[in-house]
Amino acid sequence: MRHDVVVVGGGAAGLAAAAYAARAGRSVALFERQGRLGGLVQSVARDGFVFDMGLRAVENAGIVLPMLEELGLHMEVVRSPVSVGIENDLIRVDSHASLADYRDLLVRTYPDRAADVDRIMALIRRIMRDMDVLYGIDNPLFKDVLRDRRYLFGTLLPWMVRFVATIGRINRMSGPVEALLDELTDDPGLKGIIGQHFFKGTPAFFAMSYFSVYLDYLYPRGGTAALMGLLEGFVREHGVDVRTRSPIVAVDPEARTVSDGDGGAHGYRTLIWCADLKALYRAVDTTAIADPRLARAVTARRDELEACSGSDSVLSLFLSVDEPPATFAAVSEGHLFYAPDARGLGDLHTWGLEELLARHVDGPLPEEPVKAYLDAFFARTTYEVSIPVLKDPDLAPPGKTGVIVSCLFDYGLTRRIQDAGWTDAFREHAADAMTSALTKQLYPWLGARVRSRFMTTPVTLEAFTGNTDGAIVGWAFDGAHMPAVHQMQRVARSVLTPIPGVLQAGQWAYSPGGVPMAFLTGKLAANRALKGR
Repeated sequence: MRHDVVVVGGGAAGLAAAAYAARAGRSVALFERQGRLGGLVQSVARDGFVFDMGLRAVENAGIVLPMLEELGLHMEVVRSPVSVGIENDLIRVDSHASLADYRDLLVRTYPDRAADVDRIMALIRRIMRDMDVLYGIDNPLFKDVLRDRRYLFGTLLPWMVRFVATIGRINRMSGPVEALLDELTDDPGLKGIIGQHFFKGTPAFFAMSYFSVYLDYLYPRGGTAALMGLLEGFVREHGVDVRTRSPIVAVDPEARTVSDGDGGAHGYRTLIWCADLKALYRAVDTTAIADPRLARAVTARRDELEACSGSDSVLSLFLSVDEPPATFAAVSEGHLFYAPDARGLGDLHTWGLEELLARHVDGPLPEEPVKAYLDAFFARTTYEVSIPVLKDPDLAPPGKTGVIVSCLFDYGLTRRIQDAGWTDAFREHAADAMTSALTKQLYPWLGARVRSRFMTTPVTLEAFTGNTDGAIVGWAFDGAHMPAVHQMQRVARSVLTPIPGVLQAGQWAYSPGGVPMAFLTGKLAANRALKGR
């Protein structure tokens, strides 16, 4: 069967691309390798508890809510305020004024570094002003600009003047956040406690804008997967041929066909690839391409991508706790970023890990030295703690609380552990260590109240999504080369590929990735498909 548009990947980008192409009346087929749509944005129910498996909150970024409005969809949301804590000292972040509380938290923790803290705060305030410009209006891509003259002249044109002035400052802060922090302080604890919030090598502007991002968090009633459920309903109602458990294993760019895992062939006018990009170029048999220029272009892009790694991945622990939500609410908001040790990770997650792996480069990883590393890591890393029932009271049984505890974690270490055959022991050890870190000062009663638990690892995420290295925001920031567009003024070009009739979208197409940019690139790709480009 032949379709106007074939979309591969049923996450945020794929659902957006399919929605806009189908809304325009095109015949659309959507292929997803998993049994359900939504990509990393999933919510699961276990024994009356609802856990968000990927996204913990939705950042609007001037994109998500305007997109839903344009599609005629309504999502019931609540604000998802954030708390930030170090050891036994926590603050709530609910407005720009909370930055003063954050400054005081850092000074209380590092009293001899007040001048360094003030330099960091001055930079964050400046970046927050730039963020107010960058995401301060509904994105014009989701507006009928020519018909809405009030928006055009009253909002968009004045904003564009400020945007041009702002984007230059943003581009000048594209270096890694670690280098920026080195310029602001030489205190390893202060650098670590800020820097370990982020993926290694995160662009400085993106990292230091996190305080603004916290103020933009929304939580959908029913869990974060409710967002994807709305889009899935839309694409099905608009006649999209949705095929789950249907990985695309071959792409013929000259015949303009894709082949699924069952051997079925499907023709397309435009292919929009919203899955892992390495998988796209591996699916093209360059030896069968008649056009030598196209074969060379595909080979060059494939070789470029094969040399690149995915970003840091995430380890998540899901706890069902026999404790009422009010007990947790007395400690923090339902979304918390918490560091149990003011020393931070230091060099543990860089040369410490590299040295550990280098000592055992041959043969399987032994348990004991790795467990010693893990004990130090989990005692000092930064955790993202999400408590869904504090945002929606229907997401846990009465008097009980579900808690999601996550931290950035190295895919390579997890893979080596699995290859060594002691994944179950690793999971138990990691769960114990993570629970202990939270019990020490944050929730002293937690260990005795956990009724059940389960865990997802970077290898779990790789198996579920097909993403290189279990990455959750696309390409590694600390690689030698970034193979994706990473400047906002060039975002429209992020959907282009060297293959005629093939577009790309999602976290691998634009960096830094994330759900809002996945939606944006999904619509950009659909727009090009509708124009036949």
